[in-house]
Amino acid sequence: MSDERATGSRAEQRAATRAALVAEGRRRFADDGYHGVVLAEVAQAVGVTKGAAYHHFESKLGLFRAVVAEVQRELGDRVAAAAEEQADPWEQLRAGCRAFLAAGSDPAVRRIVLVDAPTVLGWEEWRALDEQSSARHLTEALTSLIEAGVIAEQPAEPLARLLSGAMNEAALWLAGSGTPESLELTVNALDGLLAGIRRRES
Repeated sequence: MSDERATGSRAEQRAATRAALVAEGRRRFADDGYHGVVLAEVAQAVGVTKGAAYHHFESKLGLFRAVVAEVQRELGDRVAAAAEEQADPWEQLRAGCRAFLAAGSDPAVRRIVLVDAPTVLGWEEWRALDEQSSARHLTEALTSLIEAGVIAEQPAEPLARLLSGAMNEAALWLAGSGTPESLELTVNALDGLLAGIRRRES
């Protein structure tokens, strides 16, 4: 029994160390950007050796991957939660899109996910992570609306890519605009864009 407790305690300690490294890495990547972060300094800040950090992540790139995945996952959850507050499927789409755009004001989302991740990880890996989070929710929402006849019959995948690309660019612009009315202006533009794909009732 004592051996089992010891094994469990070690596993918990490893998990706690990993979580602390991710949290500190996230803070630094958001503040300083990928190239401004030194893995040894992240390790020192959380009270572990550089060797321990390399044991968990192998490199600064490995830590960055873990941080991007965490922020992407949280962003996807935020989008899904906003959509689920609405009962109407069309309003769910609008709410999810708005939540994604608003997330651009979060420094972690802006710097880590929108600015650094595509260049550091490469487009394909970044797209794969995006697909697992917010892009997946967008594709599912569009598929449901097409099946319900709210949007004209068409493949959902290319439509999702077009909207996702537009919103990524808009979120980047919002993050750098620095004006309170920018989000409202962008949401209005988004509503116009979405209105263009909605089937008009005859």
